[in-house]
Amino acid sequence: MSFDSAEQMLQLIGQESQPPADISGELRALWLSKKGDWHQAHDIVSDIHTAMGSWIHAHLHVLEGDLGNAAYWYAKAGKSPCSPEQADAEWLELVEENL
Repeated sequence: MSFDSAEQMLQLIGQESQPPADISGELRALWLSKKGDWHQAHDIVSDIHTAMGSWIHAHLHVLEGDLGNAAYWYAKAGKSPCSPEQADAEWLELVEENL
């Protein structure tokens, strides 16, 4: 399944309990994080050893409230840190980057 936009993915998240089987690990982690399954999202992203994986990893630690750990992952990703207040906007950006 492919999504045309982050908004479309967000709508499906509201309707479905599990992500589609055929989406990338990056999108799966983002889906699960939005559903509140931080631990499963973290498990997935811990195995994605790319700059994007590091960015999503950072995002998850922002959601967790561990900003020190998030700063480490943002640096690995080459991205500026996001504040907890910016997390929803960053989630949308992350999804768009992974479509």
